Amino acid sequence: MREEGLFCQLPHAALSTLNSLRQSSFYPKGALLFVEGQPTRGLYIMCSGEVKLYVNSAEGQSLTLRIAEHGEVLGLSSLIADEPYPASAETTCPSQVSFIPRLEFLQFLRANPDVSLRVAKHLSMELNRAVQQTRMLALAPDTPAKLTQFLLEWAERHPQPSVDGLRVVLHMTHEEIARNIGASRESVSRILGDWKHRGVIRITGGTITILRPLGLQSVPTSLAKP
Repeated sequence: MREEGLFCQLPHAALSTLNSLRQSSFYPKGALLFVEGQPTRGLYIMCSGEVKLYVNSAEGQSLTLRIAEHGEVLGLSSLIADEPYPASAETTCPSQVSFIPRLEFLQFLRANPDVSLRVAKHLSMELNRAVQQTRMLALAPDTPAKLTQFLLEWAERHPQPSVDGLRVVLHMTHEEIARNIGASRESVSRILGDWKHRGVIRITGGTITILRPLGLQSVPTSLAKP
């Protein structure tokens, strides 16, 4: 899902052309790159920082789809399909983001067929990630199972060396974690408190250390409701 997987092996001429199309900007925390339903203006490339991708219901409920990080490309599928952005994108910390206008990127693809093949592979990866997200939300038996999967996947994607377990550096509130797994803040707080009491995890600031990774998947779940 990272930019280096999509663009870094391009021929020098193609890469130089792509870089010349970029318009880089710095955004503060809480800045909106694009809004759900807005016509697709172009492609966004994360140079640094993090961006939260989320959707809202008519009732005002919010669901975080994922957190995009350094090197990721945003808006590619809607750009290719000429469809509105399917989600909103908001920076969660100061971030540098490059933007390539839609028509200029499409012209770049037409002139570089090898890049089009890379884009097709990248879109397949996006689809696979969406399927995994749907599987977690729809098939996990309960909220503890969703939270377990979320923490273990985050630890796998962001490995942090630790002698006493798996360190998960989130810097998320319980509300933000809940939005990532389609649960309530109260449930997430209750589950984390129960796991901490049982000695399965340790919480220090924005870091959760999973002391017993296997135990995390086997603790009773009767205290938590979906």
